[in-house]
Amino acid sequence: MSKPLFQVAVSPLSWVNDVLHDLGADTPLETCLSEAAGAGYAGVELGRKFPRQAGLLKPILQPFQLQLASGWYSGFLAERSVEEEMASVADHARLLRAMGSKVMVYGECGRMVADAPLDAPMTCRLTLSQAEMTAYARRLSRFSAWLIEAYGLQLAYHHHLMMVAETADEVCALFDQTRPEVGLLLDTGHAQAAGFDYRQLLQRYGQRIVHIHLKDVRADIMAAVRRQDLSFNEGVRQGMFTVPGDGCIDFSALADFVRTTAYCGWLVVEAEQDPQLAPPLPTVSRARAFIREVFGG
Repeated sequence: MSKPLFQVAVSPLSWVNDVLHDLGADTPLETCLSEAAGAGYAGVELGRKFPRQAGLLKPILQPFQLQLASGWYSGFLAERSVEEEMASVADHARLLRAMGSKVMVYGECGRMVADAPLDAPMTCRLTLSQAEMTAYARRLSRFSAWLIEAYGLQLAYHHHLMMVAETADEVCALFDQTRPEVGLLLDTGHAQAAGFDYRQLLQRYGQRIVHIHLKDVRADIMAAVRRQDLSFNEGVRQGMFTVPGDGCIDFSALADFVRTTAYCGWLVVEAEQDPQLAPPLPTVSRARAFIREVFGG
């Protein structure tokens, strides 16, 4: 049997939350890395406890034989110019390039509820008009082309709850107007929680998928979060997300996609959970076993 083209990484969010700083506050970075490696992962994404200088990060990852798969970048192209975004991204892009990463996760943080958008009820989400979406798509296309030319990094656009591309219609409205340089990050959990089947993105934009987040959803909790109009952060605290295999999502179509197409990027296990309620090592170990069984890698 030939070796799978994809590699499997894990997000540090299972150990330390990037937004809710009380979740995993006392967990050392070394614990996250040693447990990730011990569970059989080949890589990790950036987290808030990671140093942001390659000279410091490389010797930390090396003993665990972990690669840096990518790292989240909070972009604001929904509000500011391409030139402003170029200046803002420079340090982050240099770090990813120096660490050998091939993609940069882009999360759109412009046009969000002021102050603490992830603490606002999810019905308070702000959106773009058709004209605004068209202009945004142009800026995103320019920025993506420049990112490849300047840093050799493929932009991986993260559709995400509470952001301007949350629903299937919004993702399609954006990607139908962007150039091929704009890559798509497929997040199974965010698709499910936004009310659509991730297979819609596989079928329509499969060739543009450059990075994959494997996240599952606890359907009963997600339904309660929506019914009560809770915030994203409150949903995280209540456990709406979990690792693949623990929720309601059927991953068979995605497994077929990565086995039968030219996809050669990362599969990243990611689930914002309270590590006190979902102990990280057994949780991510179970997810790794699930991927071996379903995806074959």
